[in-house]
Parts: sequence; structure tokens; C-alpha cells
Amino acid sequence: MKDLNSNLVLAIVAGSFGSAFQHGYNTGVLNAPQKVIGDWISGCNETKSASRECLDDYSVTLIWSWVVAIFCIGGMMGGTMVGFVSSKFGRKGGLLINNILVLIASLLMIFSKQAESYQMLLAGRLVIGISSGLNAGLSPMYLNEISPVSLRGSTGTVYQLIITLSILLSQILGMGAVLGTADGWPFLLGLTLLPGILQVILLPLCPESPCYLLMDRFDHKAAESALKWIRKKEDVELEILEMKAEMYTIKRTQQVTLKEMLENKMLRRPLVIALMMMLAQQLSGINAAMFFSTKIFLSAGLDEASSQYASVGMGVMNVLMTFISLILIDVAGRKTLMISGLGVMLISTTLLLVTLVQANSVSWISYLSVLAVILFVVGFATGPGSIPWFFVTELFSQAGRPIATSIAVATNWSANFLVGLGFSPILLAIGPYVFSIFIIVQFFFIFYVYFFVPETKNKSIETITAEFKH
Repeated sequence: MKDLNSNLVLAIVAGSFGSAFQHGYNTGVLNAPQKVIGDWISGCNETKSASRECLDDYSVTLIWSWVVAIFCIGGMMGGTMVGFVSSKFGRKGGLLINNILVLIASLLMIFSKQAESYQMLLAGRLVIGISSGLNAGLSPMYLNEISPVSLRGSTGTVYQLIITLSILLSQILGMGAVLGTADGWPFLLGLTLLPGILQVILLPLCPESPCYLLMDRFDHKAAESALKWIRKKEDVELEILEMKAEMYTIKRTQQVTLKEMLENKMLRRPLVIALMMMLAQQLSGINAAMFFSTKIFLSAGLDEASSQYASVGMGVMNVLMTFISLILIDVAGRKTLMISGLGVMLISTTLLLVTLVQANSVSWISYLSVLAVILFVVGFATGPGSIPWFFVTELFSQAGRPIATSIAVATNWSANFLVGLGFSPILLAIGPYVFSIFIIVQFFFIFYVYFFVPETKNKSIETITAEFKH
């Protein structure tokens, strides 16, 4: 941690908190208040508007499914725009402009109840999804480019740490005793505006990414000034020379396009690795486990209120393990933590499958289901939760990083959407054996990471990209 200083901390907080918060908070905020928002959507309550019909349960379920899923659709849309926005406006500039979407989304969600319009709620969820998709690419890119090599892994993990913290906060605030009420839920959804305001205040105090200034804007003076501020020292010539060497290499090659990314073996190999890491994160079953957790806790004999507290306990464990991952990432390495995390997930998913299959025959075994879900979260937070977000930025030079990040982020959100869409029907068809699919997927990704994913710990970007030339 010798390279850490107050300016770098400020830049990390400003570049990640408001961004990762939108991603995490809006992922978890709908879990607890589902019933009260569903009652409002139905229009069958005592205060219903005369202009709205009383909807049946099927219609309410369909609308609610879209309220949840449209966030991922927005994430896919935002992810595809990362390359354009990061190149056109810069990493810092893109993050600041993105807060316009946060403002629009917050207003739509806050006033949806007053306007008696679930369409406004849907629109707000779509817009905040687009914003989160952009943030998922822009923020890790900014963090990677301002970090010294020795802290790059830890800095990259900050994004996932804030996601877990904001999910935990959304679970706490969404409880019936706080804002998860008929009158409180619009404010619960609208709270996503506050971190955006904080980012608009703090991020202008920090410089743009030195890499972007030098390699995209060709402004040597501004890049040097930005790097001096971030490192809090005058002697930054060595880093500037390294960036210049990368810039001259980029000048000798053609501009990276999507076609070039897919056809050039030197670019295609790291792209496939980046996409597989993203798929490992989403297809390992984390969202399905979270979705099923309430039913598991209820099956263990907990009442609804206790199940909410148990979910908060899971959130606390998620935050704790992500923090531990932040400390270990630059010591143990990306590959080691990724395999370890997937290994714990494989064991816990197998335990979960066994306990769910035997739940009706052995009364006490349902408590092991709770343990299995908590272990699953521990495994996810150890590596798969955080590493894929910044790993893509380590595999590419400045020329290929924006478009590679766009493709990787869009792939992550697409996989997220598919798991959310497909889990319930498959669960209905084959019951708890749905988790056998995740067991197979986890085993495959352990094999893939072990044999095909390079270790990037303490390596410069130039060293990493050079490995793909052979």
C-alpha cells in the first residue's frame, strides 16, 4: 500500500462510489418491497386512481417481471455505448455526463406513484439500467488507468466492494420497518440520486485519466500534470515514458475496430478470455441463488421478517468477503482467487442441491440450505464477483480497451438477463435439479480459468498484452 496517497483515494472514491452504487443499489432495491409495489401496480388498493383499472394477478406478475428485467436490458444498452462514450468524452467526462441519466431515472421513479403510472416506473428502471451499464465499463476503466501496477487489483476490486455495500444498503432500507412501505418505496427508489450528486461534486476535483489524455487526446502536458496530481509527486517521467512507448506501438497499428477485434488473433484471444470471465461471473448462478434464498430461508422455518434479516446477513457476508478479496487480490493473484471462489461455489451448490432434494424427508436439513447459500456468497465474493470487472481492462492496451470493455460489459448484462429470465421456468420444470446446471457450469469455468487464463498480478499492461503475441 506504499503507493496509496490521499489524492489517489479521492480519485478512487469519486470515480467508483457514485458509479458502482447505481449498479448495486438498483440490483437489490426491489427485493424487499416487491409486495407493496405489486399492490400499487395492481391498482386494487383503497387509494386507487379512477383512471386506472384493477389488474389481475397474471398482469401484475408480468409487469413486475418487466420492472425487474428491464434494468438488465438497460444495462446491455449502456454496455454497448461504453466504447463510444469513453473515447468521445473521456473516462471522467463520461462518468459525469452519465449522471444526467441518473437524474432523469430518479425523477421518473420518485414521481411514478404520484402520477399513478407504472409506465414511469418501467421507464425509470430502463434509464437507470442504461446508466449502470455505462458505469460498469467507465468506472473500472478509469480506476485501472489511474492506479499504479502494485495497486491495480485492489483498486479494481473497489468497484465490486461498493456494489456489495449498496446491495446491502438497499436490503436494509427496503425492509418494512424502514422505507419498504406503501408510502416510502418511491423515496427508496429515488435515493439513487444522492450518490450521483456526490460524484458530480467530487469528480471535478480529480483529473481525467492520464492514459486517455496522452493516448487519445495527445496532450502530453495535461497527462503529466494529471499523473503528478494522482501520484502526489513530481517524478512521474518513468510512467509517462511507459505510456509513450505504448502510444508509439498503437500508432504503428491500425485503429482497433470490432472487425479487427474478432479477426486479429492477438486481440481475439484476450477478448475470449475477458468474455469467459464475465460469463463465469453470471452463469455460475449467483443471481439464481439470491433469487432462491428467500424461499430457502422460509423453508428453514423463518418467518417473512426473519427471512429479510437473514438476507441482510447474507449481504453483510458478501461485503466482508469482498473486502477480504480487495486485500488479497494483489497478494494471491487474480487466477488463484478466481479458481478458489469458483471451487467454494461448486461445493456449496452441490450441498444446496442435496439439501433441497432431501428437504421433505429430513426436517433439519433445510438449515444446511441456509449454510449452503451463505457459503455460495462467500465463494462468489472471493473472486468471481470482483475480478471480471477490471480483468478486461488489464488484457488490452489503450487502443483496444474501450471496444473490448463494451463487448465484455454487454455480455455480462446479457448473461445476467438470461439467467433472470430462464431460472424460474427451468425451476418450475425440474425443481431443485436446476442447480445441477450451475454445478456443471462452475466445473467448466474452473477448468477454463486454470488452463487458459493468464495471471496478471504485478504485470504491466505491455507485458500482459505481449503474452498474446505468441
